[in-house]
Amino acid sequence: MGFVELFLVAVGLSMDAFAVSICKGLGMARLDLRQATLIALFFGGFQALMPLLGWVLGEQFAHFVTTFAHWIAFALLAFIGGKMLWEAFHEDHEHEDEDDGRTDLKELVMLAIATSIDAFAVGVTFAFLDVAIVPSVTLIGITTFVISFAGVAIGHQFGRRWEKPSTIAGGIVLVLIGVKVLLEGLGVFPSL
Repeated sequence: MGFVELFLVAVGLSMDAFAVSICKGLGMARLDLRQATLIALFFGGFQALMPLLGWVLGEQFAHFVTTFAHWIAFALLAFIGGKMLWEAFHEDHEHEDEDDGRTDLKELVMLAIATSIDAFAVGVTFAFLDVAIVPSVTLIGITTFVISFAGVAIGHQFGRRWEKPSTIAGGIVLVLIGVKVLLEGLGVFPSL
C-alpha cells in the first residue's frame, strides 16, 4: 500500500473525529489552543492506537470487536450527544460557572474510542496486507490530529456566534453519527 492510499485511509478514518471535533469547538466560549491541542491529541492518538492494536491482535480478537463495534460506538456517541442536548435545554448558572473551557477527560476518552473503533478493523487488514505498521499508524495519527484541530477551530467560529443552537446541533450531530455507525454495522446502509 503506497503513501497516497494510506493518506486516503487516514483521511477517511479521521472524518468522524473531525465531526466530533467541530462539536467540541462549538461549546468553546473562546478558542483555547491548549484545549484544541488536547482534543486533537486524543483523537489522533486513539486513531493511531486502534489500528496498531488491530494489527497486533490480528484475526483472533477482531471478529469479537467488529461484531459489537457499531453498538459500542452508537452507545458512546448517543450518550454524549444526549448529554449535550440535555445541557442545552437545561442550562443553569452552576453549569455556566464550572464550564471554563476545560475538557472533560472521561468524555474525551469515550469520544476518542467511539470515533476510532473502525480503525481497529483497518489494523487487522493491515496485518493481512503486510503493511508497514509504524509509518501507517504515524500517518493516521498525524492526519487525524491536524484534521481534528481544524475541526475544533471551525466549530468554535460557529459556536461563539450561536452558542445554544450550536450546542443543540452538536448534540444532534453526535447522535446521528452514532445512528449512522449503528445502521452501517447492522448492514442497513453500506459502509462508506
